Amino acid sequence: MTKPRVLISDKMDPNAERILKEGGCDVDVITGETPEQLIARIGDYDGLAIRSSTKVTAEVLAAAKNLKVIGRAGIGVDNVDIPAASSQGVVVMNTPFGNSITTAEHAIALMFAVARQIPDANEQTQDGKWPKNAFMGVELTGKTLGLIGAGNIGSIVASRALGLRMKVVAFDPFLTPERAVELGVEKADLDTLLAKADFITLHTPLTDQTRNILSAENLAKTKKGVRIVNCARGGLIDEAALKEGLESGHIAGAALDVFANEPAKDSPLFGTKNFICTPHLGASTSEAQVNVALQVAEQIADYLVNGGITNALNVPSLSAEEAPKLRPYMSLAEKLGSLVGQLAHGNLDKISIEVEGDAAQLNQKPITAAVLAGMMKHYSQAVNMVNAPYLAKERGIDVREVRHDREGVYQTLVRVTVATSQGDRSVAGTLFGADNPRLVEIFGIGIEAELEGDMLYIVNEDAPGFIGSIGSLLGENGINIGTFHLGRRVAGGEAILLLSIDGSISQELVKQACDLPGVKLVKPLAF
Repeated sequence: MTKPRVLISDKMDPNAERILKEGGCDVDVITGETPEQLIARIGDYDGLAIRSSTKVTAEVLAAAKNLKVIGRAGIGVDNVDIPAASSQGVVVMNTPFGNSITTAEHAIALMFAVARQIPDANEQTQDGKWPKNAFMGVELTGKTLGLIGAGNIGSIVASRALGLRMKVVAFDPFLTPERAVELGVEKADLDTLLAKADFITLHTPLTDQTRNILSAENLAKTKKGVRIVNCARGGLIDEAALKEGLESGHIAGAALDVFANEPAKDSPLFGTKNFICTPHLGASTSEAQVNVALQVAEQIADYLVNGGITNALNVPSLSAEEAPKLRPYMSLAEKLGSLVGQLAHGNLDKISIEVEGDAAQLNQKPITAAVLAGMMKHYSQAVNMVNAPYLAKERGIDVREVRHDREGVYQTLVRVTVATSQGDRSVAGTLFGADNPRLVEIFGIGIEAELEGDMLYIVNEDAPGFIGSIGSLLGENGINIGTFHLGRRVAGGEAILLLSIDGSISQELVKQACDLPGVKLVKPLAF
């Protein structure tokens, strides 16, 4: 039997080649090629192992006639055209946990550096100034660390901070009270964290929900003298507002390993007093480079030789027999999960996925994974149906699967219920025909709608004239309505309006809609 061929196109630990060979693959290590050279060569390979230098574009993939898997040694896959890979049936894998300790330690190192002003003290001492009285630092012991993001890296930072005798307050929508107790941290909302923290570290991906999570408004809520560290992703902090806070003295110090625009060869923050920066070094240790190389080699070999899928970003774990039957149910499940993820308020620590009718006769695990992926993708770009259950478990989310043999109103039904601080919130959907997902209930109100594209969710008091008011407002702002879906509990009571719209809606327009008489909530949605 011919062995699968793997190309390692970026520099990585030599043990990666050894593991691939031991796993049953033939391996070539050819680095530093131009895009044209890679295109000419890639057609001979079944697997491709990369780091950040190789750009796997649509053109490269079009030439990769035999390629079955791309393995990225590291977490970021910005250099891979994932939609193009998916369209060609190429599995894209990464190694999301190989850099965890290294990145966490870098965050701790920057905390020390910003607490004791080490870079400036070093520079002036080497200039012969001996500025012994110019620098007055603070101790970490006894201080409160505000942890934004308590996943894999955040939890490691928490353990190190506790070892330094710090108090840790954590904000993470998926952190359960039980998991918080296990970590030894105080679970809090963002405003509480901002008010309490002496130091703030960020450990969350960059998504629509986390972009500028430390905005000018939120930075103003912080304790005077706060010190901020970001080793996660650029774009989580409003860099202009951070500069203003440093210059005013409200922020005592800041250390960034990441910037909104990289490489950051020119930034307004450069030269700002009490500002420290490093050039995205979070994963730059010899141990981390070895770890990710070994992991990606193991994953590629396992897939090519045994069919095992680990840390895949674009394919669920399904057998060939199950996939055609489950695909429409998974589409429905992901949309329902996305809906509750966007609408449910507070921390999501319990979720129940119920199936009945035809859905109850199928493998429920992929349906559950699709719900979790839909729910969590608004908080983490790396979530997919393969790793969503692991991420939910890591955050202590109580996931329950319920199968009903009973016959209901619909031939098949999937119901998703989440426990929030406001009580249980439930949505349900079915399939129209063989493969058309349709919402049929939201928070106890019957409403029939397709969940597609940009939508607008409105809760209002049922009253004459409201539909005309919202239609006029959108029309005046150039927003075209695609579909219109209505539901209510009782006449004159709480009503729901779900609109599909052409294009996104601005926050200013959301505010105008909230100001309409009888409106309780306006929320843009995206599917």
